[in-house]
Amino acid sequence: MRPRFTAAVVMATTAAIALTGCTKKNDTDTAASGDAGKKTYKVAFVPKLQGVPYFEAMNAGGKEAAAALGNVEWLYQGPTQADAAAQADIVRSYIQQKVDALIVAPNDPDSMAPLLQQAKDAGIHVATADTDAPSSVREVFVNQATAEGIGQGLTDSLLTAMGGKGKYAIVSCGQTAENLNSWIEVQKAYTKEKYPEAEIVDIVYAGEDQAKATQMATDLMNAHPDLTGLVGECTSSAPGVAQAVKDAGKIGKVFTVGLGTPQAMKPYLQDKSSTAAILWDVENLGYLTAWAGAQIAQNKPFAATNNVSSELSAVAYTEANKMLLLGPALAITDKNVDQFNY
Repeated sequence: MRPRFTAAVVMATTAAIALTGCTKKNDTDTAASGDAGKKTYKVAFVPKLQGVPYFEAMNAGGKEAAAALGNVEWLYQGPTQADAAAQADIVRSYIQQKVDALIVAPNDPDSMAPLLQQAKDAGIHVATADTDAPSSVREVFVNQATAEGIGQGLTDSLLTAMGGKGKYAIVSCGQTAENLNSWIEVQKAYTKEKYPEAEIVDIVYAGEDQAKATQMATDLMNAHPDLTGLVGECTSSAPGVAQAVKDAGKIGKVFTVGLGTPQAMKPYLQDKSSTAAILWDVENLGYLTAWAGAQIAQNKPFAATNNVSSELSAVAYTEANKMLLLGPALAITDKNVDQFNY
């Protein structure tokens, strides 16, 4: 049994997070009970990239939900590189298999939208998770946290370490990733509003390549000798920028934060090359994704507040934008990193 956070504060600051003990997921009030055994619903999830800790943690949560629900077959496959064309091929395969629900974390939301339309036309329920395709026909977006919560959390964490002023740069991943770009827009506006003595000097894109992120962060420090901050905008660039600071011998001089998974970030949090990872419970996100897939596959509506499991007992749904919200972002530091095993 893995420990989890069951309470957290919204990351407008780097305040401490309350930890609770280990709990066990229960079947939900909306899970199929009388239906179980009548039909097994195939719910397929296509991540941006298979094999990285983040999406493997989502997969673990999805499997857990499928086992708890009892009438769901959880299918998981993604590209081995963060490539929109390769991801599209997998989506087409699931359409041919005629799964009941198809959920995608699109590398390129615009190019994914026509494929989601094809799936819908084939009678398949469609959704997005982790990353949205807002212009598509998706029935629901399973969102990990609000763009404001993540963007402001990253900014506050970094600028607190930087003393509220100075120059920083962002190393992002996919240039077309809707979620990453939305967080960056929040960081730009929030930095200008709350930290007038701080400045974002550059934004670069390393794909889902940690080594490339390290090299780009090194190049940024060389190009801007007065740089005092770096943000790794995704789970490969977060450890990448911290590694660059460590390699350059600039721990305590250049501060980093990022969207890193706990165990990948642990050594950097411990040696202070990273101040914090702003994230969420990724396995819970996978659990919610599978649950949402089961709901739409069975034509079950979402309530304004959904009791998904014992740990996800009040998941909000907004009809206007058809979004399920996992909850507030978490600050993962050297003090709580061992509460996560992924």
